[in-house]
Amino acid sequence: MTDASTDISHHVWATKYRLEGEADIAATWQRIAQALAAAEPRDQSTWERRFHGLLTDFKFLPGGRIQAGAGTSRAVTLYNCFVMGPIEDSIPGIFRSLQDSAVTMQQGGGIGLDFSTLRPLGTPARTTGTIASGPVSFMEVWDTTCATILATGSRRGAMMASLRCDHPDIALFADAKRQPGRLTHFNLSVQVTDAFMEAVRADADWPLVFPEEALAGAGETVLREWPGGAPGLRPCRIVRRIGARDLWDRILRSAYDCAEPGVLFIDRINRLNNLWYCERISATNPCGEVPLPPFGACDLGSVNLTRFVTAPFTPEAHIDFDTLGETVDLAVRLLDNVIDISRFPLAEQARVARASRRIGLGITGLADALVMLGLRYGEPASLDLAGDVMRRICHRAYRASSALAREKGVFPLFDRDRFLAGAFAATLPDDVRDAIARDGLRNSHLLAIAPTGSISLLAGNISSGLEPIFADAYERNVLGPDGETIRFPLVDYALRLWRESGRTGTPPAFVTATDLTPRAQIEMQATLQAYVDNAISKTVTLGRDCGFEAFRDIYDLAYDRGLKGCTAFRPNPVTGEVLSAVAAPGAHCCTPEREPD
Repeated sequence: MTDASTDISHHVWATKYRLEGEADIAATWQRIAQALAAAEPRDQSTWERRFHGLLTDFKFLPGGRIQAGAGTSRAVTLYNCFVMGPIEDSIPGIFRSLQDSAVTMQQGGGIGLDFSTLRPLGTPARTTGTIASGPVSFMEVWDTTCATILATGSRRGAMMASLRCDHPDIALFADAKRQPGRLTHFNLSVQVTDAFMEAVRADADWPLVFPEEALAGAGETVLREWPGGAPGLRPCRIVRRIGARDLWDRILRSAYDCAEPGVLFIDRINRLNNLWYCERISATNPCGEVPLPPFGACDLGSVNLTRFVTAPFTPEAHIDFDTLGETVDLAVRLLDNVIDISRFPLAEQARVARASRRIGLGITGLADALVMLGLRYGEPASLDLAGDVMRRICHRAYRASSALAREKGVFPLFDRDRFLAGAFAATLPDDVRDAIARDGLRNSHLLAIAPTGSISLLAGNISSGLEPIFADAYERNVLGPDGETIRFPLVDYALRLWRESGRTGTPPAFVTATDLTPRAQIEMQATLQAYVDNAISKTVTLGRDCGFEAFRDIYDLAYDRGLKGCTAFRPNPVTGEVLSAVAAPGAHCCTPEREPD
């Protein structure tokens, strides 16, 4: 397997992406290229050849579901993840949503759900008088269902549960993972509003509320937007008030002790949504890089930046931006074709995906590419370079999507004037905005940086997404074909290249996650977020000895620096460690394996 010659690369290919009868990865690339080229109305052989060239040598890494499903007869989706529809607050409604979730997971999709529509624990219903068991109790039902559907095989079940910061059960939600082994198939995120952050900083009281029509009795109400009902403000009953700062500390204490919940800055997500004029978002895919409306889906792929570094480890090292730009053009077209050939578990998912034609083109291998360029991750020069790379990818992707719109038509929800009035569209350069005004866009959203855990292993253990290098050498847990855990010893990709060139020690710019401050990691995420219209999956990795006050500051910094969400991880008794460093002594930390492919 050319560059992906390590044992784990072959294992990932063989257990996750290989179709029976494929002798090597070249056959897999040929299958994918042929399947995606079939969506072209003309010159299919030409596009097949070009797509194959895009995939060769791991220059572009389609999402795992594309690799596993494209060109096969399997009844699976090519989309990595979905956000499910609103959960109706009734037993029939809850179990209809559970069935939709089960069907989606069975066909290969990870799912995100907003549980805010479910009545808080202990409240009687207005019509039946039944006492609610609360959203966390029903999350247990989803968790068991996920475990049952994916009881065997080499894929991890992946779900994201979110809950509003003003839901009366928010404290129970924040503490849900304090019990080891509980909700193991879920990632948890709190929907944090601007009003809540203002209340935290003012040390003010915070009302916990729920839509009045669902509750018995009477009481004080306030107006709130709430999922699951008609758009606009709804009267919500104040169930009780608590201190905003106390709740914030409770959320962060759980994150400190258990690595969850993360936070979604939900008002910022909606404010920067390109489709602000026709949808409201309250959930994301399992890793958080694609905020989605009900029944939305994420169509993912990543440019492997290590393949565009010319003359690595020398004073002449640089990014080949011409080839990178050509790769972006082709990658946008390939991901757009995914929309047309993919199956969808539910008809509503197909409708929503085709109405927006969202894609999520991202990057991977950033940290290794920086080492190859002689730049230390987190230092000003590295931020400048990373920002320039992401800016170029963003603007090139928008130009490519506009050209596709001229050729194939705009996405159905496109409204030129309202789209261009959006907050993110306002940041695009004049020539891109002019192209959109003239020709429209093929895709409502174009950029997302995913964790790329499995596909980065496939490409020779390059650093994943925008994450720092974990360690020079370490061990990685992966799932085997029968669901068993297998440990692989790994060496970082850039370090392996350095040593294969006859050099000793480590490259001058080599730096690992535990060498970096949390601020350096947040600054990298913030730098790239300016050029990402979806979002970024990033876990701030910390040492075991990080104190709570320093941990708390990470989330305030993330909010102040304009991030759409934040997750931090320090090794702890509940989650342990997914990766184990074997080369360097001292405290180590890691990111949980959160990618559902």
